[in-house]
Amino acid sequence: MAEIVGGIGTSHVPAVGAAIDHAKQSDPYWAPYFEKIEPARRWMAETRPDVCVVVYNDHASAFSLEVIPTFAIGVAARFDPADEGYGPRPVPAVTGHPELAWHLAESLILDEFDLTIVNEMTVDHGLTVPLSVMYGQPDAWPCRVIPLCVNVVQYPAPTGRRC
Repeated sequence: MAEIVGGIGTSHVPAVGAAIDHAKQSDPYWAPYFEKIEPARRWMAETRPDVCVVVYNDHASAFSLEVIPTFAIGVAARFDPADEGYGPRPVPAVTGHPELAWHLAESLILDEFDLTIVNEMTVDHGLTVPLSVMYGQPDAWPCRVIPLCVNVVQYPAPTGRRC
């Protein structure tokens, strides 16, 4: 159903998102970071993946201490940016890929890897900042996204072997 074309890791700290949101990428403080990430941005622009599976941790936006899934996959068609206490980031809503997300969920669960299926949730800076790092400030994200949330907030977190 799909071909994996690569994997990229990046910081998701809110300050990076704020630097992008306020066009500070060329400021002396931020320029070194954005210069170093440029090869990954070029690769994304050249490769143009149809779907990005973004692995991140929720910061009590979609989940709370009442419900803490170890792993959660978003299967919705749309994920709105979360209000993290200062309003949602000025970024586009995320377009999901329900068909592929459900395929992944079914395959993983049938292979005895338990995860929570989420039909509706917002996404916070953990997901939107990496998209902004790779794509800047588009009117719409150029790829569909499958959110894969990993608990790192509440003990016990999954071990590295499970991740």
